Amino acid sequence: MLNNSFRFTPHITLEFKIEEKDFFIASESASRIKKTLQQLGIKQDIIKRTAIIIYEAAMNVAIHAIHGALKVYVDPEVISVVTEDVGPGIENVELAMKEGYSTAPQEIREMGFGAGMGLPNIKQCSDELVIDTKIGEGTTLKAKIYLNKNHE
Repeated sequence: MLNNSFRFTPHITLEFKIEEKDFFIASESASRIKKTLQQLGIKQDIIKRTAIIIYEAAMNVAIHAIHGALKVYVDPEVISVVTEDVGPGIENVELAMKEGYSTAPQEIREMGFGAGMGLPNIKQCSDELVIDTKIGEGTTLKAKIYLNKNHE
């Protein structure tokens, strides 16, 4: 006999490996996750914010780290985006959160990346943002968007 109080809620995990200077993965991961969220019927504004977070976070790993991973967790209440990388870490998180501040090498800037908007864009699109970084080891970024919160 099936218990009528049981409610199945889908939990989805999507994972992407990111290698140094793999700029393609940022747009690819954002595009694939956008399609998944559309199939789930997530609101367009939440999909847009999630795609921006994913793109910017993956680009930061590709630009600054040796390698890392992007993981996206979707459940009925929240979308969580997590990047973990092995790299130099962020020397001054407060400064890195300022629009236009960038530590990207000149060669990356000449390619049109590294304008210093990554972390500010992630912060603006997130309901919660936590950055844990260790100099010489790497950075973990965790961003959340709550699905049932009024995002006006």
